[in-house]
Amino acid sequence: MRGFRAKAKTRKESNLTEAVQSQPGHRAFAALRQPGYSAYLGGTMLAMMADSIEHVISYWMIYEKFRSPALGGYAVISHWLPFLLFSIWSGALADRYDPRRIIQFGMLLFMLCSLGWGVLFITDTLQVWHAVVLLTVHGMAGVFWAPASQLLVHDIAGRDNLHSAVRLMAMARTLGLLGGPAVGGAMLLAFGPPLGMLINVLIYVPLTWWLWKAPFGPAFAKVPRVAARTEGGFADVFATARAIAGNRIVVSMTLLAAATSFIIGNAYQAQMPEFAADLGHDHADFHYSMLLAANAAGALAAGLILETYGLLQARPKAAVVLVMLWAICIGAFAVSDIYALSLALLVAAGFLNLAFSAMAQTLVQLHAPVDIRGRVLGLYNMCFHGMRAFSGVTVGMAGAIVGVHWSLALSAAAMLVVAFGLLAFEMRQRAPEPAE
Repeated sequence: MRGFRAKAKTRKESNLTEAVQSQPGHRAFAALRQPGYSAYLGGTMLAMMADSIEHVISYWMIYEKFRSPALGGYAVISHWLPFLLFSIWSGALADRYDPRRIIQFGMLLFMLCSLGWGVLFITDTLQVWHAVVLLTVHGMAGVFWAPASQLLVHDIAGRDNLHSAVRLMAMARTLGLLGGPAVGGAMLLAFGPPLGMLINVLIYVPLTWWLWKAPFGPAFAKVPRVAARTEGGFADVFATARAIAGNRIVVSMTLLAAATSFIIGNAYQAQMPEFAADLGHDHADFHYSMLLAANAAGALAAGLILETYGLLQARPKAAVVLVMLWAICIGAFAVSDIYALSLALLVAAGFLNLAFSAMAQTLVQLHAPVDIRGRVLGLYNMCFHGMRAFSGVTVGMAGAIVGVHWSLALSAAAMLVVAFGLLAFEMRQRAPEPAE
């Protein structure tokens, strides 16, 4: 009886995969045709931009007031470490409660952080412990936001348009990241840090306000979602891992997210001044800015091109191959001594990064058990975002020993080896089943 159920489950998963992969003719930007998704997308883009603006202004003021590399390092750690520690817990909350309210709570924390910075700047009373508290709260706000936001994407766009929705959301976040530094710099010059931070509070308002009565979430679901019982603490991590242990697609895509973030992540962005200097541009000029923006430009191009032409549908093997190509681009950038080639490789890496990350997240959402989808997304976020805290070791600290070119090249080679292993895992054929 147990064998029969296992076979039935295998057939069900196989049929689901085939149904997802053999969708009807492509419609460009299909998710935007779903009521409410364009408003959600625009609000998320603004919130992402406000997040980036806060970084621009607060990091500048921290540098000006304290000149502390340790505090600057804590700013990075406080951004990623909460994802590692609390993503599963946040995903469990999104399973149990209305994700709209959890996102709003995250937005409220973001707004309180900007308000706190603004008041401290106006009164000129900023101390190190103030900065530590605000940076920590800001990091926690991101953890509340991420799993619930992804769960709501599923509710709004639906299964058939999920890949389109995830790619568009990734593109919106990229636009926010691109626009944030530019807008933040302009606000810093035009209004000064105190007023700039207070204005930034208002940029979070559209998404927060729209979510108040948006007709999405569990209260509007056609099929009620019953959340699984949680065990609390790190027990939830192991419980979620056990629950998905037999799900090849979710396991492989989660491992892929963990490996890319742990081994490479985005740590090379922090080393960009040294790469720029070695390419002959050791000043903060246009060429340096282009290197910083190249990844985001490639990601934006990926969102537009893939959505317009319906390329690269969500398949596990395709996601792994894209990671392999990404690792090759990163490795080639590490050893390149030609500026134009380095710029082109970073653009290509940004394109591939958005393509494989959107594909992996889509597959995880599609194949996660419904009653623990939030927790599974929390585990995915823990791997994809939280593991980036360690890429500073594999690229940054190792670079202090062997040089950043060698550390990044070796990290890319390691990523390529891991990707080959995951590809072999995906291509491994199931043992033939005995005749019934």
